[in-house]
Amino acid sequence: MPIERPADGGQEKRRRTMELLAKADDAVLVAAWDALADKPDVSRVRGPETGLIMLRGRIGGGGSPFNLGEATLTRATVRLATGEIGHGHTLGLSRRKAELAAIFDALSQRPEYQADVDRLLNEIETDLAERDAERERQTAATKVDFFTMVRGED
Repeated sequence: MPIERPADGGQEKRRRTMELLAKADDAVLVAAWDALADKPDVSRVRGPETGLIMLRGRIGGGGSPFNLGEATLTRATVRLATGEIGHGHTLGLSRRKAELAAIFDALSQRPEYQADVDRLLNEIETDLAERDAERERQTAATKVDFFTMVRGED
């Protein structure tokens, strides 16, 4: 009997997983890996390797695309002994982060690791929300409200 999969094949959940892993702090991924009780056998398929990507933009979100500039990207691909393949990407030069992101992407495909990966993803989401809130507080502190005073000379 075939395994039932969501209509999108689980791709949306995996996309979100990979997005959160790419945005995570290195220390969070290292701590999650160190805390993993039953570490699987992992082999490298590709990388980690660092290169450049072209960033593209659009004026107003809908205009013609233009090349904004280049950014450094590090990527890695790993395979678990059970056959699952994981991919990890991160802006910057952190080879360890890209490899750990790939490992956790692969682990997210194994039911026995799902609770560990979900716990990590929840921690990352919390960290990101705290960072966003802090950035908003700092930005709000610089806000200037302009108003016009009536001088009484109507």
